[in-house]
Amino acid sequence: MTHKIIQTDRAPAPVGPYNQAVQAQGQLVFLSGQIALDPATGGLVGEGDVETQAEQVMANLAAVLTAAGAQWGHVVKTTVFLADMNDFAKVNAVYGRYFDDATAPARACVQAARLPKDVLVEIDCIAVIP
Repeated sequence: MTHKIIQTDRAPAPVGPYNQAVQAQGQLVFLSGQIALDPATGGLVGEGDVETQAEQVMANLAAVLTAAGAQWGHVVKTTVFLADMNDFAKVNAVYGRYFDDATAPARACVQAARLPKDVLVEIDCIAVIP
């Protein structure tokens, strides 16, 4: 295993599907932020529906990970950008289906004043391939 989960009781415990830190060795792959665009048409998916957009974002990330020779288990860090922090729980529920709580990557989540094409969610990630 090239990933080691770092946990300490001297910092707050995670409140979602992420870990305090992940130590990793291997080849780094930095994925650009993905938004809810259909790769076939280039059109926005799920206008006004944050859960549908989050699903498309995760599908787009999965496609890029696959192209890089990586998979979800190789992801060590994500950043989630939300147009509205009130959507946190909905996006977290979708996001949580892709990561096991015990081995989930480190994560930051922020509200952005505006995202490309006025989407509701954008996610980027870093993966380490052994």
